[in-house]
Amino acid sequence: MPTGRRSADGDDRTTTVTVVPAGPVLVSGPVDVELPDGSYAHSDRVVAAVCTCRRSKRMPWCDTSHRVRRSAPRDRETGDRDTDDRGGAHRDA
Repeated sequence: MPTGRRSADGDDRTTTVTVVPAGPVLVSGPVDVELPDGSYAHSDRVVAAVCTCRRSKRMPWCDTSHRVRRSAPRDRETGDRDTDDRGGAHRDA
């Protein structure tokens, strides 16, 4: 477990930062993130997810855009997607 540094006001705090492979950086909150323009984004969450894939529409916060979206497999001959009769992706039971 990491140990925190004593802040200028004497408060002993530890900030935990977790790097999620192919995902966001999780920071124990509350947290302020300095943006490139010098402004700050604030989160009061217990754990804030900071986007690292740059696909988020809520930058700097993660909106799970990094997740791979799976689509129905294509038929090799026709290129058509294998769908059920409702238009959704067919899944074997």
